[in-house]
Amino acid sequence: MVIHDHHDGYITWDDYEDNQAKLEANCTHKGARPPREGLALCQGIMLCGSCGRPMTTRYHRGDRAAYECSASRADQQATKTCRSIAADTVDEPVTERLLAVLTPQQIALALAATEEVTDRHARSHRAAELALDRARYEADRAERAFTRVEPENRLVARTLETRWEAKLAALAEAEQALDGVRKARPALPEPDALKALATDLPRLWHAPDTHHKDRKRLLRTLIADVTLLPEPNRNRARIGVRWHTGATDEINVMRNDLRTPTAAIDLITRLGPTHTDDELVAQLNAAGLTTGKKRPFDVKAVRWARHAYRVRAPRTVPHRDGEIGIDDMARILGVSYSAAYYWVTHHRLDARQDRSGRWCVTWNETVEADCRARIASSGHLNPTGPGAHPLPEEVHGCLTVHDVAMRLGLPADAVYYWIRIHRLHARRTTSGRWSIPWNDEIEASARQSAAHTKKYTPTTQTTTAGGAV
Repeated sequence: MVIHDHHDGYITWDDYEDNQAKLEANCTHKGARPPREGLALCQGIMLCGSCGRPMTTRYHRGDRAAYECSASRADQQATKTCRSIAADTVDEPVTERLLAVLTPQQIALALAATEEVTDRHARSHRAAELALDRARYEADRAERAFTRVEPENRLVARTLETRWEAKLAALAEAEQALDGVRKARPALPEPDALKALATDLPRLWHAPDTHHKDRKRLLRTLIADVTLLPEPNRNRARIGVRWHTGATDEINVMRNDLRTPTAAIDLITRLGPTHTDDELVAQLNAAGLTTGKKRPFDVKAVRWARHAYRVRAPRTVPHRDGEIGIDDMARILGVSYSAAYYWVTHHRLDARQDRSGRWCVTWNETVEADCRARIASSGHLNPTGPGAHPLPEEVHGCLTVHDVAMRLGLPADAVYYWIRIHRLHARRTTSGRWSIPWNDEIEASARQSAAHTKKYTPTTQTTTAGGAV
């Protein structure tokens, strides 16, 4: 419960209600869109005319802002004409329309209409006051009639009490109606001050010390919302402006689109996989195509377009002198591609990636000799070499991954994959190596699986009793 004026407060009740109204107006998760400090003037009042959803504001590098339709992020129900648009493409024509409206001539017409509204409000206020006086008189009269009745006349007293209560209810309604009329009275500025403001408004609007928030507040005093209307032509934009008076305007502008033209994207996508950057630059400039900033294409612009639209560079370009690919290195050394790829990606070898994503490995006799020495001493790549470690005696009757791979004639990766999907049961020893239980039944099942595997073709099908292939 609330008891007004029960004790002295830190603030008055009116101040409290004003603070609550301000907090409600700033509560964005309840639909409020208060003006912010950003440079996008239509932030919070921008709507998509295709799907009807509010358009969000996004800020980018270089003091650039854009309005984006939120339908694509909400439930993936964006229409074909849902668009994003640069903020200055919308803000500039809307500002021009606003300043064109706030001219001394338009202000004079507005003041004339204001005087008529003021007279109409005064007549409504007077009518509400008279209705309150009449309701108060009727209530007082009903009270006097009730107080003069004899207590013995209970039926008459009950009837007069009911009539008195009805008059009191009518009195309360009349008081609320008068209060509503008083609150609805607009707070109008002085005509001379308004005319001076209209004369000086363009200078104040474009002044460098005028904050974006102040511009937004002034914009919202006259404009209710701005809508990006559906337009199939991507080079044009239709902007709808709805004023607080209910009037609407439509503005047609050319879009200030900084994106790469569609024709250039199509050419890069079609020729990119087979043409180098220099060849694409020549093709684009010969076709008279420009970038989104209306500049001729260069190698830097083509590389950015490849990155933005995921167009790989051609892999038909030969390696540089002294470089080979990972597959060539694996073939020369007689190891798997995954082993060669591991060396490259873990910086065991000197290599670089070209623009197509292809690895180019520096190769010469010294590098080859070092790789062969590494293979010879590796128990992983050479199970029979000096680096190999046999399984301990406690896992007798088990084989290592490479023993199984040699028996079945499969790559070691296939055996690791079978362990991972539990096609082969294995456990790790104290040294961290896989120990696979092995017998004739397990070997027969493994050979059957290898025979039905399309990716791996066994290279041998015979083994000796000792396990040598």
